[in-house]
Amino acid sequence: MRKLVLAVLGLCFAIASGQALAFGGGTYFDLQKREWVTYGPGGYGGKSPVHRKRIRYNGPEQPGTIIIDTKERRLYHILDNGRAMKYGIGVGREGFQWSGVHRITRKAEWPGWTPPPEMRVRERRNGRILPAHMPGGPNNPLGARALYIGNTLYRIHGTNQPWTIGSAVSSGCIRLANEDVIHLYKSVDVGAKVIVKR
Repeated sequence: MRKLVLAVLGLCFAIASGQALAFGGGTYFDLQKREWVTYGPGGYGGKSPVHRKRIRYNGPEQPGTIIIDTKERRLYHILDNGRAMKYGIGVGREGFQWSGVHRITRKAEWPGWTPPPEMRVRERRNGRILPAHMPGGPNNPLGARALYIGNTLYRIHGTNQPWTIGSAVSSGCIRLANEDVIHLYKSVDVGAKVIVKR
């Protein structure tokens, strides 16, 4: 009987995961809480506390450019006709800030996460054991989408912790709520210019 229950749960999880990937919403079984969790079309994690909005833009950058202002904790995606889309972001905490000009080199939906060895060592010192690799999905800290920045270790990615948007909390990556990173992802091409300001 126990094997039958586990088989049914596994089938439900597979179906729910398939629905999540296909439609951006669904359910999954949280092993730590021992309960089913439902999440909506924005992906697990909820909405950003900072609402995105379309604004006027009269700067020198061409449409398609992404400007990240780490002090303001906002990301601007430059659009046509003197407009930009403005998003709230989480940025690198003290000691992990950086700046520069790069390009988007890759895009991924529900990306897997492979923490760099130095991050695993650092977190182990704080009593937290990170996995060598975590497959993509609603529990993954990279969230629903990732835009890889140049040949750096950094990404613009989603998060399963939307309450951190507007804060300096990451190890250098730029995070958006899942709903916002999905919105941005749809309109950004590989090769897009990325300007990170401190």
